[in-house]
Amino acid sequence: MTGNGRRSYGQKTLSELRTEIVGRGREAELVVAALMAQRHLLLEGPPGTGKSTLLRSISRVSKQDMAFVEGNAELTPARLVGHFDPAQVLQVGYDEKIWVDGPLSKALRDGEILYVEEINRVPEETLNLLVTVMSEGELTIPRLGRIEAAPGFRFIAAMNPFDAVGTARISGAIYDRVCRVSMDYQTEDDEIVIAARSSSLTSDFVTTAVSVVRATRKHPDVRIGSSVRGAIDLLALAEHLGSLRRLPPTSFGVGLDAALAALSGRIRLHESTDTTPEAVISGLWEQLAGPPPQHDDGEDSDPPGKERSRTAAAPTTNES
Repeated sequence: MTGNGRRSYGQKTLSELRTEIVGRGREAELVVAALMAQRHLLLEGPPGTGKSTLLRSISRVSKQDMAFVEGNAELTPARLVGHFDPAQVLQVGYDEKIWVDGPLSKALRDGEILYVEEINRVPEETLNLLVTVMSEGELTIPRLGRIEAAPGFRFIAAMNPFDAVGTARISGAIYDRVCRVSMDYQTEDDEIVIAARSSSLTSDFVTTAVSVVRATRKHPDVRIGSSVRGAIDLLALAEHLGSLRRLPPTSFGVGLDAALAALSGRIRLHESTDTTPEAVISGLWEQLAGPPPQHDDGEDSDPPGKERSRTAAAPTTNES
């Protein structure tokens, strides 16, 4: 922390970040530069692209506390700002001593980063409070008074611009007061490194898992594909599923069933398609992991998962 109370960011911060996060060098530079410039931020990108991971790493490296808020329709102004204890109000009235800080008022007082995830799910009346805070650096609460932002306070929001369910458009007033950093999916090499960190399986199998995940993003029937989290879960499931079946985790049936469980719920199909998530995943697995063998290293001639994969891969007329 520097002499004026602000956290210190710079080359040392970036050097330490590079040991914690895979890739994201450009994005890390932009976020750190914005924090140095005392600017507020909006991170836009699909789920699983490392938005929260990057911010948590910056918070840890810089020793800057971060208040995490999950954005949803239930985030009312009172839940974000704070409230007077109702029971105590009946006894002593609206006294400052019975005020309970919310994430926003605490972040203002303590000079923390306020991180609001999925900001495009937050009600408009709650967002209006944030506009005032970003503009004035303070918040006036009825019956309590003014809370001025302590040095170090920053507002950082994140959103997935591709998900339309339960979301609303962000007003120009928000965009006008933030610096925007777009975060797309990582490179294939980076995703292989990320997935490999969580698994002890062979590098070839890790590469296959990542290839299938990345292929879901380009499939003609898929509107939204899986993030690298799908590959991480696929590898973990394959390892334990293989143990339960007493088969190699890299065997075809084990890998396919792990892929179906890990990825079929993560992808979103176009409404006009007549296929299913299971058929898409099964087709990609056969394409990238190879066709189902007649005898697979000790697998039965018709093992669990192989029969299911043939059923899942068959075209259907109704989307499940």
